[in-house]
Amino acid sequence: MKTDKNSPESDRVDDLETEQDDAIIAVALRWSLRIVLVVAAISVLAVWLFRDRDEIERVEEATLKAPASLPGSSTPTIPDLPFVDVTGTAGIGFMHRNGATGDRLLPETMGGGVAFSDLDADGDPDLLFVNSRSWPWSGGADESATTRLYLNDGEGRFTDASEGSGLDVSLYGMGVALGDADGDGLPDVFITAVGGNRLYRNLGAGRFRDVSAEAGVSGADDGWSTSAAFLDYDRDGDLDLFVTNYVQWSRELDFEVDYRLAGIGRAYGPPANFPGTQPYLYRNDGGGRFTDVSEETGVTVSHPDTGEAVGKGLAVVVEDVDDDGWPDILVANDTVRNFFFRNLGGRFEEQGVGRGVAYDNTGHATGAMGIDVVRHADGGELAVAIGNFANEMTSYYVDPSGNGLFTDEAIISGIGPASRSVLSFGLFFFDADLDGRQDLLQANGHVEDEINVVQASQRHAQPTQLFWNCGPDCARRFIPVPSSRLGDLATPMVGRGAAYADMDGDGDLDVVLTQAGGPARLLRNDQATGHHWLRVRLEDDPPNVQGIGARVRLTRPGGVDERTVGGARSYLSQTELTLTYGLGTGSGPVGLEVIWPDGVSQEVQGISVDQEITIRRR
Repeated sequence: MKTDKNSPESDRVDDLETEQDDAIIAVALRWSLRIVLVVAAISVLAVWLFRDRDEIERVEEATLKAPASLPGSSTPTIPDLPFVDVTGTAGIGFMHRNGATGDRLLPETMGGGVAFSDLDADGDPDLLFVNSRSWPWSGGADESATTRLYLNDGEGRFTDASEGSGLDVSLYGMGVALGDADGDGLPDVFITAVGGNRLYRNLGAGRFRDVSAEAGVSGADDGWSTSAAFLDYDRDGDLDLFVTNYVQWSRELDFEVDYRLAGIGRAYGPPANFPGTQPYLYRNDGGGRFTDVSEETGVTVSHPDTGEAVGKGLAVVVEDVDDDGWPDILVANDTVRNFFFRNLGGRFEEQGVGRGVAYDNTGHATGAMGIDVVRHADGGELAVAIGNFANEMTSYYVDPSGNGLFTDEAIISGIGPASRSVLSFGLFFFDADLDGRQDLLQANGHVEDEINVVQASQRHAQPTQLFWNCGPDCARRFIPVPSSRLGDLATPMVGRGAAYADMDGDGDLDVVLTQAGGPARLLRNDQATGHHWLRVRLEDDPPNVQGIGARVRLTRPGGVDERTVGGARSYLSQTELTLTYGLGTGSGPVGLEVIWPDGVSQEVQGISVDQEITIRRR
């Protein structure tokens, strides 16, 4: 007789089967005890019978050793990957201000973002640091705490061009996204904040104008926006804007929650104590104006019973996960399930649970912070990494078959164990040693400055980690690079934002890291592997001149290396739009295929290596 598994009859059948199993186990235990007693008696008798013998035959026990690697796997040699701190010598003097006065208000420990990209359209990556400020009730605003703009001379030396740029405005800033909103060929700047957000139109020559109000993208005056991304979600040619929001927050609510830790007192509370929020999706209507289409496009997610907003978004990345030509959106949510907004043709459906990216490998929501996505050239699989809270492994979701279904392979990938001991914010995939495989970097730092008082294994400042990609034939794809081989990158810090770019034109990727309430750090990549490389910049027709959303496939021995143009990733941050391909020892000409955002394909063959090229749409 078949029984419904959810019926009362099924429960009773289960109980009966459990009782039968218990009885069988009890009999087995009784027999096991009898056998043990008999064996013991025989052993005692044997010792007594042979107690007078002078010589007893001894057996040498062989020492068992675990295999050095899995069968069929190779033993890797981790390269030296030294990063040198050049913050001061490069001309960077940014200090993040968070306005902390001892009240432990949650936003103080969550900023700030950074953009490492070409802001003045001269071909080299500049730096833009998002600042916070003093609280208005603390006795006076600090007008010097503004967004800071540093322009690159092309060789990795920067000039502070903040004053008079139009960006030198004081606000409680969080994150940054870059995109050419008006189609004039210059990247505009969107800054998220506690309070209203800001959109700055790029006027050229390092000058910007606040167009937030007329564009209609300021958001709620009492909102708390975090990460953002420009994308063409409706494929009409211009760039739209997606904005993640964190929690409903106010000073009064923070004090009402009054989160405390034994031995510390009042502390920075987890988001579980604050209501969730909805993200914003703004459609670009042209003429510098946007319309909020969040509800009608399906990116608002509410609890089915209470109607309350579910999301507590901290980071976003855009990728055409299912290869249907429409950009999908992935959101890292803190302590609630992550979102996967599948684009159904200008309308979205949230499918995080069904796709396998909502929870970790134990089925729980994590304290998700930063996010990035990669397509591995040597295996073809798509992977999503999400940095999580302390004592939670970095999530590493893999879609091995290309069917859009992911599993969390944090442990077997090699990332899980080493990432569990830290609290990760900004993280991204990049090819640190130019061997053709994407490595993973994550910036770490706790939210509570006195955490060591209550948790001996944790520190406020924590070392940045680099996981070297050994490839699919190794025992584990990723191997943590020892601190001794990372140079200044391993110096502990209260890491938050993280981004990369080739600041000095030598082909490898340099790194910038920010701290909550501390100085930024600029780290030059001094790897000396001798590997070859190619850097690719796109130039599309207006209005999406930078080609955001285009996919570029490089064919080389060992696989197809595919990248998507779009720098919104990590945590509150933006990387450069130029794509860097590591080629390892391959020195011959390579070929590229560009699939432009509208689906048109363009091939370029016979490209020499060790150079940066610009591909213009034909």
